[in-house]
Amino acid sequence: MPTVMIIGASRGIGLEFARQYANDGWRVHATTRTPAQPGPLGALAGNIVLHALEVRDAAQVAALAAVVEHEGIDVLIHNAGVSGWGMPRAEVMAINADAPIKIAQALLPAVTRNTEKKIVLMTSQLGARYGQRRSLGLYGDSKAALNDAFRALAPEWGKQGVMAIVMHPGWVRTDMGGASASLSVAESVTGMRQVIARLTAMEHGRFWTWNGREHPW
Repeated sequence: MPTVMIIGASRGIGLEFARQYANDGWRVHATTRTPAQPGPLGALAGNIVLHALEVRDAAQVAALAAVVEHEGIDVLIHNAGVSGWGMPRAEVMAINADAPIKIAQALLPAVTRNTEKKIVLMTSQLGARYGQRRSLGLYGDSKAALNDAFRALAPEWGKQGVMAIVMHPGWVRTDMGGASASLSVAESVTGMRQVIARLTAMEHGRFWTWNGREHPW
């Protein structure tokens, strides 16, 4: 049975990833800040294991890594993030830019233990600088910083046999994307899963969109 770890699975895109993978017979490890009150995540059918995780809590990250290290993870998807609206800059950068890298590093032994060895970090087209050095707004800056950190680490991950990408999920009708967004959650996740399923070493270290197009940095 293949395994997937979804960081930030309580709603929206993360919840849909958990639902689709569970429906297809995967063992799903899903994180939420409130496992005692999981909401819709707790109602999903399938082989789903819930884990408590606040992405900035180093002790919880270490505990999560210890729980799955020997079982292994085929696909790691880091989906947790914030829009940043009304939040301090340091807090947004810690959640959107720093946490995905720290968590991926902590779970790397579990990823390299299993067969698929795939890591997907959710970014955004709003974090693409297109070769310029200017502010993209708080949210965009946080995703640009994530992209930069990912590009620095990708070569080392590749040497360990890992296939890792950052991915733009599209403009999706979630709490963050809003009701007027062009994509449903199901459409976005279905497309992203197709990209993940066919991921090879040739795509490693690059920036992809939900529908399989390469995005400029």
